Amino acid sequence: MKISAGDIRVGDVLEYNGKLWTVLEVQHVKPGKGGAFAQIEMKALKDAQKLNERFRTEESVEKVYLEDVDFQYLYKDGNDLVFMNQSTFEQVQLSEDIIGESARFLDDGMSVTVCLYEGNPISVKLPQTVVLEIVESEPVVKGQTAASSYKPATLSNGVKVLVPQHIKPGVKVVINTADGSYVERAK
Repeated sequence: MKISAGDIRVGDVLEYNGKLWTVLEVQHVKPGKGGAFAQIEMKALKDAQKLNERFRTEESVEKVYLEDVDFQYLYKDGNDLVFMNQSTFEQVQLSEDIIGESARFLDDGMSVTVCLYEGNPISVKLPQTVVLEIVESEPVVKGQTAASSYKPATLSNGVKVLVPQHIKPGVKVVINTADGSYVERAK
């Protein structure tokens, strides 16, 4: 579907130069002289190549609609991850590269959203947060009890994160899957 460059929003998927791109940042600029334009930062879905492109606001671009389907993560098979469609029970194998750094938070049986373009999976969205247990952390250092001080800790899946000083091994915490940061203590 064609849309005006002025209508591009962060998160849109565009078809440009024969590739699919996800929009990371949009700046609408109206200079004193000349016509308005949109400065768009995009990332290719296949190879994670980044591109900054300038479009005049009256230009049209091809916006792609993706189908979001609920899948369940089953297991890892070499460098591939196996998912099952929760409505048809069909299984698909996706390269770990498609998910990127977030793959380290996948857990057996986890529900995820797979984005399909023309029936082919192109990306996977994990839940925004996961609850994991701290298995190891450094002891509290006296005098470093300020609210903003953090210490390294290891989660039950082996990922290392920074947590507040009061968090001890055995405590469950909420972790942001996008950047691996500590959110809060799990209830």
